[in-house]
Amino acid sequence: MTKFLSVTACVILALIALILIVLICYVCYVGLSYERIPDNTELEIENNQSRKVALNTEYSIATYNVGFGAYNHDFSFFMDSGKMKDGTDVTGKNSKAASKDVVMTNTNGSAELIAKGDYDFVLLQEVDINSTRSYHVNQYELFNSSFGENMTRTLGICYDSAFLFYPLTDPHGKSLTGLASYSKFEMASSLRRQYPLATDFSKYFDLDRCFVVMRYALENGKELVVVNSHMSAYDKGGTIRQQQLEVLNEFLTGEQQKGNYVIVGGDFNHDIAHSDGMFESQQLRPGWVYTLTSDDLVTGFSFVAATNAPTCRSTDIPYEKGVNYTVVLDGFIVSDNIEVTEVVNIDNDFTFSDHNPATMKFILK
Repeated sequence: MTKFLSVTACVILALIALILIVLICYVCYVGLSYERIPDNTELEIENNQSRKVALNTEYSIATYNVGFGAYNHDFSFFMDSGKMKDGTDVTGKNSKAASKDVVMTNTNGSAELIAKGDYDFVLLQEVDINSTRSYHVNQYELFNSSFGENMTRTLGICYDSAFLFYPLTDPHGKSLTGLASYSKFEMASSLRRQYPLATDFSKYFDLDRCFVVMRYALENGKELVVVNSHMSAYDKGGTIRQQQLEVLNEFLTGEQQKGNYVIVGGDFNHDIAHSDGMFESQQLRPGWVYTLTSDDLVTGFSFVAATNAPTCRSTDIPYEKGVNYTVVLDGFIVSDNIEVTEVVNIDNDFTFSDHNPATMKFILK
């Protein structure tokens, strides 16, 4: 019996040692794989068109977080948690899409939704190129072959992670994701700007937050500067997002001094339309919802956002209209030399993503 216990103890210790070795090796792999893309990185411009942007002409723009193709109504995200109004705590369950078919359905549906609008400019966030969570579907190629076939396009990578073996029962895996931007016009340059990021352990799970700056030459010697932006969501206390706003404001100031026309579109991960409590819900306001107003921007710029429909739903539970918390996080910042003639959110009832598109029509004065 003593010998048996001794052998058993040795086996158990060996297994514990093996598990520790595997864990140490994995932690080293994740740490060594961690790398952020440098600020001010020039991006490739693909399929550049020859048409020029003109003054005193009405144009349209759409911004849409496509949610890496995973978010049908059944999807809830494992990193999100919240509370129902009756006090029940809820937590999301899924780390990747239910299937490749779901990703294809959502991606093609998102593409058709954008194609239907025939927008002059399109800004997309969370576009997967080669990710475990979306079954390695290249959404960028699918969008290019859909509405983007005859448009100038550029891609800024915002998430290039190691294989994340979490949650253990259904790992999120490796991700390669970008901000995809399209227009019908000749683009002079495309530049990827880096946002400040978290420095604690959460940095391994958060995107490589950035904004992409695209420039279009105008007949008066100025430029139309269109920016595709995606700010941080998982930031307790909003510290990092405040730092990101400071970087964005500094950029806006520089463009204003040049007399350029500026539009920033994207997912701000803030309530930019005073929309908290505006839409029916059985959930309390989530902790990640912070408010931004035009007073938070430098003089000469303002937020433009519609409230005819929400643009983002909570993902701590599957979607059911009137149950999930919904809010307007998506829209635009415009400089005061741009006249906004219309702003509308496309109410797609979150069919293909946890976001709805936000659209705007404008004239360069």
